[in-house]
Amino acid sequence: MRSTLLASLAGYSGAALSASTLLSGGTIIAFDEDSKSLSVIRDGALLVTDDRIAGLYDEASPEDIPADTEVVDCTHKIITPGFIDTHRHGWQTAFKTLGSNTTLADYFLTWSSPAANHLFTAEDVYDGQLTGLLEAINAGVTTTLDHAHSMWSTDRAEAGLEASIESGARVIWAPAIDPTPNYPFADQIKDWKRWNRRSFPNDLVTLGIAYDGWDIGVPENTLALAKLIKDAKPPVLTIHWLGGAWPIDSSPALVHSFGVLNTSTAVVFSHGVGITAASADLLRSTNQFLSITPESEMHCGHGHTYSHHIHEQAALGVDTHLAFSTDIITQARLWLQRTRSRLFDEVLDHWHIPAKNPMSVNQAFLLATRQGGLALRRPDLGVIRPGAKADLVIFNGRSPSLLGWADPVAAVILHANVGDIEHVLVDGKFVKRDGKLTYEKYPELVESFLKSAERIRAKALERPEPVLTGTFFGAEGRCFYADAEQVDVVRGEGTGYGPLFRDTSDKSSAKAASGKKHDEL
Repeated sequence: MRSTLLASLAGYSGAALSASTLLSGGTIIAFDEDSKSLSVIRDGALLVTDDRIAGLYDEASPEDIPADTEVVDCTHKIITPGFIDTHRHGWQTAFKTLGSNTTLADYFLTWSSPAANHLFTAEDVYDGQLTGLLEAINAGVTTTLDHAHSMWSTDRAEAGLEASIESGARVIWAPAIDPTPNYPFADQIKDWKRWNRRSFPNDLVTLGIAYDGWDIGVPENTLALAKLIKDAKPPVLTIHWLGGAWPIDSSPALVHSFGVLNTSTAVVFSHGVGITAASADLLRSTNQFLSITPESEMHCGHGHTYSHHIHEQAALGVDTHLAFSTDIITQARLWLQRTRSRLFDEVLDHWHIPAKNPMSVNQAFLLATRQGGLALRRPDLGVIRPGAKADLVIFNGRSPSLLGWADPVAAVILHANVGDIEHVLVDGKFVKRDGKLTYEKYPELVESFLKSAERIRAKALERPEPVLTGTFFGAEGRCFYADAEQVDVVRGEGTGYGPLFRDTSDKSSAKAASGKKHDEL
């Protein structure tokens, strides 16, 4: 049978012929480096050798592949690069569903790292981090930038690192250098240097740094941190930044004044909802990126004033399992429609009729994949092309939600869900196969995590709800708290809003107190 080799890795170092897999017969969403655009190969094949994509073919059964290659039938399936999450706090997995109606100000006082210090043991951090990363793998997220602000002690910080290694995911683990009463700055720096000397068992976990003290930290600490970055050259630095109405502002201009934007380190600013034109130009000139977390920023009231103006220097993130879906597909879909709606409104406000859609599914797909790789300065991630890492997702194109698709990109961005993901490969290895995670100890992890989460939830819900009055974080003279108009979905009395969930799992006492059979939410 004649086959046309579209591209190959002939002579690629490390591409041994002993560990090859051929994904045969699928529709492949590849990336064309020449045109900088997506390229769809229908009924083709993709060859994985070791940890790399070794070849792309326009036929399902190419002839010139290694004799011992495992062939995986991908007929009627869609093959995409792995999705990239450029902002997440993995340790917060145990908080899932507890922040369903929270605002960002409420989050700071109730669920953030300082508020959670006393709730977590090292074992809790380990279980939450590992469970969250496996959940991400199940959703096709193959790379995660973890802003690890569970830096309360050496053992609890290190637990997140060990769980990241165990997960089989590709993780940039960035411990947040943030002094706490029992874990001073000097000790955190000492631990980071020790971790930086480690040899990890594979190249999937990379050590980064997170730091949010550029504007509010102790000046000598910030100078020492900037020196560490310039001397040690960590591959990634990640920073929370809001701007706009928010008074805590580690802006690109401020960070640039410490001399760390023009280094080899990739800097990812998370959120950036109040980005200015000057900040956008600085990101472009230094080739640094913004991580947009659409669901989190809409849910918590961050705002989205100007983020859509910086898409060429932006990628997507999830933020936290506290209240948000773990998959980047959802983030891409939400951001696509949020951006469309905002730009359509600008036309409608002038009583004009929109003639063309301002954002495409291809652009949303790139934000969820290639842009994440570029944000981390890893052009070998988030794309399907020869030489790229074999981080891949295979969708069942005949699932109920995808049945009848024509455009594979639109199928994934607009119609797919996590249940449609049949296989996931990280570094050329199956971490999800035939719809199931391949992590062998998952049943034991589930039981351990559920016990951990129950303990954490009980302790967390014992705390009184915060009362937000006056000014945000003591910002004198500005940034006062204010209420948005609350919606009503019930005719007559009541609104349907319901109380904050406060169930501490003591069902018997709850029933005795209420005299009712069911929780009234």
